[in-house]
Amino acid sequence: MDKLNLPEFIEGYGPVIPYTGVFDPDRVKDKVARKSKSNHPDDQKLHQDLSALMNQLNLKDGMTFSFHHHLRNGDFVLNLVMAEVHRLGLKDIRVAASSLFPCHAPLVAMMEDGTVTDIHTDYMSGPVAEAVSQGKLKNPAVMTTHGGRPRGIAQGDVHIDVAFIAAPGADLAGNLNGVAGPSACGTLGYAIADAAYADIVVAVTDHLEPYPLCPVEITENQVDFVVEVNSIGDPKGIVSGTTQITKDPIGLKIAADTQKVLEASGLLEDGLSFQTGAGGISLAVAKELELYMKDQGIRGSFASGGITGSIVQMMEAGLFRALWDVQCFDLEAVQSYRKNPNHMAMSGDLYGNPHNKGAVVNHLDIVILGATEMDKDFNVNVTTGSTGMIMGGSGGHADTAAGAKLTVIVSKLVSARIPLIKDRVTTITTPGETVDVLVTDRGIAVNPRRPELAEALKRAGLQVITIEALQGEAERLTGKPQPIQTTDRIVAVVEYRDGSVLDVVYQVKVPE
Repeated sequence: MDKLNLPEFIEGYGPVIPYTGVFDPDRVKDKVARKSKSNHPDDQKLHQDLSALMNQLNLKDGMTFSFHHHLRNGDFVLNLVMAEVHRLGLKDIRVAASSLFPCHAPLVAMMEDGTVTDIHTDYMSGPVAEAVSQGKLKNPAVMTTHGGRPRGIAQGDVHIDVAFIAAPGADLAGNLNGVAGPSACGTLGYAIADAAYADIVVAVTDHLEPYPLCPVEITENQVDFVVEVNSIGDPKGIVSGTTQITKDPIGLKIAADTQKVLEASGLLEDGLSFQTGAGGISLAVAKELELYMKDQGIRGSFASGGITGSIVQMMEAGLFRALWDVQCFDLEAVQSYRKNPNHMAMSGDLYGNPHNKGAVVNHLDIVILGATEMDKDFNVNVTTGSTGMIMGGSGGHADTAAGAKLTVIVSKLVSARIPLIKDRVTTITTPGETVDVLVTDRGIAVNPRRPELAEALKRAGLQVITIEALQGEAERLTGKPQPIQTTDRIVAVVEYRDGSVLDVVYQVKVPE
């Protein structure tokens, strides 16, 4: 085409950038460099060899690679990618995974040899958590919440160089979903921020379908490359021991008492919104609530969070009109998400980002959560265990506690001869000002910030005592626990959902 006779500047419009060709490399907005004028540029996205693709990506020391955890302890993708990172000899890598599980143990050796020097995550358990607690990671791990993670990504606190998305279903153009193929895990809610903000997005899949993939959860305009591997994971690893209803009589008593608290709160009425954690007692509370709603003819608006089969059954029984799902906690939930349009996906951002235009947690009436420790200020710890070792993290704990009208913590007062309540929790995961009630097997404590709630529970005939009295009762049974021995080295920083620092974790002292 002949050169266009255009002015360099147009008043009211600005500088003029003249047309120079369909695929002028200086003008292409796409993140993927076009190698030809093909009418089917998506062909360039599809790769059959992960090693070859990694060689092509021009990876460098100090980069941040992100991963999502919807396959939970059945995930293969993080280990596959990080093995390639190790092969390339890269150092000082930050792993920004929404959660880390025992299956990610190969990261420990990479922490020790300097391949991985930073971790940014919402939750970690298993060998990686132990290694961080022992000081094997060069820099302090950053632990945030499920809502804080997408907030940090969107606001630039966490810059992702390459996002690797485990995609159970994909097409050659990069449309992705979590319900197709042999590794179906349900919604891909935690990967959505990564796809939107990472410099490069690589979909790793073991199941390709013809274009266009249907349904689509992450669209092709956000995906740079698609690579096929033999398997991205084992869906059976989605389910863990923490997602089963307790059969323990003590736990069942706590659940029954919690149901009485909910009834006395005045919140159990049509339009109710509800979320429960995936712990055994929390799920038992959901079962108690199910029976009550059926008996009273109550129909709720929605249940949310990581969805389990028990919550699916409540929706299918007509007790909730819809589900907001950020991750499926079992295969029954995966099936429901696949077939029921009222079982809706939500991103981590929509779920709990405190700085967006609206988060689902802000619509919650009731949330039921667990605790490893609490203190007299109602602060909750679900990050570190009784030895001071990291064994979890907030996930959505702090997000839902902040948003819900009623936040109830359920726990045994003593477990394995360890008291629940301490003078100060080892690590603050969720600040006490967002917690309303503690229900234990030996009594119920209400946050002094909620005197009207305490009065409502007493009128209902419930045994309400102070948290100090509960602490005294626990220590009568166990004695006062000895302080955890740590060094003065900080191994993890606990961020609140808004990015402020809530607490730190110190390296555990190894007995000589």
